[in-house]
Amino acid sequence: MTFIRLIAAALALFPMLVVADEAEIARGSYLVTTAGCNDCHTPLVPGANGPERDMTRMLSGHPEQLVMPPLPTRPEAPWETVASTTFTAWSGPWGVSFTANLTPDPETGLGRWTLQNFKDTIRTGRHLGRGRPILPPMPIPMYKHFSDQDLEAIFAYLQSIPPVKNRVPEPLPPPTAVAAQ
Repeated sequence: MTFIRLIAAALALFPMLVVADEAEIARGSYLVTTAGCNDCHTPLVPGANGPERDMTRMLSGHPEQLVMPPLPTRPEAPWETVASTTFTAWSGPWGVSFTANLTPDPETGLGRWTLQNFKDTIRTGRHLGRGRPILPPMPIPMYKHFSDQDLEAIFAYLQSIPPVKNRVPEPLPPPTAVAAQ
């Protein structure tokens, strides 16, 4: 079997494989950094000078071992949103959202996603382009304007980082929606 046929066979078996060059991955790293992805998707931990990013869990989302208790009270207007101390769980009128695991872990992250899944998610604001809405504080209204080339570079970078096994909880509905059920 020729090398080209071997690569084609591998891509047919594993469609999430993305062949990216170093320049594309570097561009993706730059875009992830400047778009502030680590701000919410990398948990904060106490540091010597206050909260700092836990880069051993870079882009792994809300820590699965951190089970959030019920909110003590809803903030009063004009306050509306509450965030966890890790900056990975957010509560507001939409309910509670937990930042996703963006690492290439195949069980808990983006490891089984295809480039098209990723693009569809960012373009539509829906999980895998067709599922549940991507909730605040994810800035989908801004990110959906990334070019295809930008999204390809971001995805290539995310597929190149170390996978972190971390199952993030599903979002919770707003308290009024729970009470109405």
